[in-house]
Amino acid sequence: MTAATEAVGWTLVHFVWQGALIGAAAALLLVMLRRAPATQRYLVACLALLMCAAWPAAGLVLRLTAPAGPALAADSASGAASLSALAALAGFGAGWPGMLRAHLGGVVAFWLACIVLLCARSVLGLLWIGRAARRGDSDAVWQARLSAMAERFGIARPVRLRIVNTLASPMTAGWWRPVVLVPGTLITGMPPDLLEALLAHELAHVRRHDYLVNLLQNLIEILLFYHPVVWWLSRRVRSERELIADDLASSQSGEPRRLALALSELEKLQFSNHHLALGADGGDLMKRIKHLLQPQPAASNWKAVIGVLALAAACGANVANAHIDADAPPHAAPAPKLEDRAMVDFKSCSKPAWSKPDLEAGHTGTVVLGFLISAEGEVLQSTVKKSSGYPGLDKAAESGISKCRFKPAKVNGKPVESWMQMMYVWQLHN
Repeated sequence: MTAATEAVGWTLVHFVWQGALIGAAAALLLVMLRRAPATQRYLVACLALLMCAAWPAAGLVLRLTAPAGPALAADSASGAASLSALAALAGFGAGWPGMLRAHLGGVVAFWLACIVLLCARSVLGLLWIGRAARRGDSDAVWQARLSAMAERFGIARPVRLRIVNTLASPMTAGWWRPVVLVPGTLITGMPPDLLEALLAHELAHVRRHDYLVNLLQNLIEILLFYHPVVWWLSRRVRSERELIADDLASSQSGEPRRLALALSELEKLQFSNHHLALGADGGDLMKRIKHLLQPQPAASNWKAVIGVLALAAACGANVANAHIDADAPPHAAPAPKLEDRAMVDFKSCSKPAWSKPDLEAGHTGTVVLGFLISAEGEVLQSTVKKSSGYPGLDKAAESGISKCRFKPAKVNGKPVESWMQMMYVWQLHN
């Protein structure tokens, strides 16, 4: 085993406890800053992630530049001691550290092989983004809107817009020549003012140069892939970064509620589609919606806030709540005016399951349901107001809504029965 291989091996070993210490310190600081602005938590998470890279890098430099012989032997003894302590805590046998020390070269070889695979995956992802940016469709009207918005954000560089049908949500790529990739379903299926709010969020990333930070994150994830603290910190950085971009976008437009509604619509589109393959996690949209709505005073336009919260709750439950109808079904007595409309408890719901025959046949469609909510918040009955054309999909939608619990509507402060209307969109994406 060469001295360089041994130095790299002991660096990887030492980072096991170093990363744990960094993670514990970061977790404590983040808990203390849980009510602080997202920018402060973002800074803590970024510094902790950088420390995860800097500490082992400094250790590796010291090991490579230290004189061979006694210094390296001392470092080996220190690494064995660290492993012995970890093995004792984990309940492993006493021979485990010695066995790992004997196979240190194999550990380094495995680490390098994993790095090669992860680098190949990242390169393929970058190539896919570059291909999408070159071959994606353009839209002169939306390109003009995006350019005008970029000017208001103070972005001097030209920002391109490309429409990509295989995307699930908008994304930004590039630093010197940034490009915003937008799913085709949003261009055709989302109101223009809500799509503008999503584009403002992407421009906030461009203005903050978040693409460069994300590349650095990917590099640290690749080099230290084996430590869960690195992945936790990286996810936390991305989560806080989304909140900061939301704040910047809403401050530019002056309408945080519009961005919250846009995120709710985006969540609805994602959950109403059945994906045959797993996609990348675009972030906690419910957390972002709550973050945008939280600063709103409770007495300010409360009806509008309740409407947005109802949409957010329905989306978190994987139920596409397009419209709420408080009217009784035909042939019923006129319902009294409701003070508070019924709202879904999203924790009680689950995404409707596709029936196997419909899934295999590729059936798609839209189901509009009307259902009666009791004073106790339970679904008493439901009816299909508009069929998808396939009984299996209609039945699955009714089965899904029957499992939800609701906060009942109120008249004169008392819970009452009320009718609601909800739309399920069944769509297959390859």
